[in-house]
Amino acid sequence: MTTEALTIDVNGHALLLSADRAAFDPLLKTLFIADAHFGKDAVFRARGIPVPIGTTGESLARLDALVTAHRPESIVFLGDLLHARESHADETLDALAAWRARHRALRLVLVEGNHDKHAGALPALFGVEVVKEPHVLGPWALCHHPQTVDGAYALAGHEHPVYRLATRVDSVRLPCFRIGPNAGVLPAFGAFTGGFEVNGEVRREAVYVIAGERVFPLSDRPRSTIAAS
Repeated sequence: MTTEALTIDVNGHALLLSADRAAFDPLLKTLFIADAHFGKDAVFRARGIPVPIGTTGESLARLDALVTAHRPESIVFLGDLLHARESHADETLDALAAWRARHRALRLVLVEGNHDKHAGALPALFGVEVVKEPHVLGPWALCHHPQTVDGAYALAGHEHPVYRLATRVDSVRLPCFRIGPNAGVLPAFGAFTGGFEVNGEVRREAVYVIAGERVFPLSDRPRSTIAAS
C-alpha cells in the first residue's frame, strides 16, 4: 500500500510530510523521524502486561517503505528511539539488526531524548551517532523537546501530537504535524504510542492531519510561513 506525502514550504525550504508519520528534506536527502519507541511492546511484556508481539516489526516495515519511496542518505531520529531498558530484548534487537543489515549505507543519527537516557544506547554495531539537542543541520535545528532556536527552524517530537475530529455522534483522534512560524512538531512514528490532543493548543500554527494514506491540512495559517503544494 502506497502512502502519500504533502510538500510544504517552511521559510523557503521544502519539507515533505509523509502519511507514514515522518518528514523528508529532499535537498539534504534526510528523513526526520520522531518517537519511534522501538521495543515498547517488549517493555510491557517484561513488566507483566500481556500485549501482542509485532509492533516493532510494523514500525520497521513503514521505515522500509519510507526508504524505498524517498531514497534518503541519512535518517535523523528526533529522540526516543528505544522505549526503555527492556527494549534491548533479543526479539527487538534482532529485528533492528535485520533492518540495519538491509540499509547498511544509511547514516543514522539520534538526537537524544528523555527515553534514550534511560533505555541506554544501541550496541555499536548498529552505527547510530548520538547527538545532543539542538542539532543544527542545514536550515533545521533538530530537537527532541519542542522549542525555538535562534537562527534555525526547530523540528522536534516528544509530545506525540494528535488532533480530534468530531461529528455529533462520533470522533476520531488522528496523528498530526504541527507547523508554526519558528518550530514544528512531528507525530510519533512508533506503532504503539499514545497521543497528546492538541486541539486546544493550536494558535499560530498550521496543522496537517494523517488519515489513512493521506496527509491533509486542517489550516493553512500562517500563510506567510507555510504553503502546501
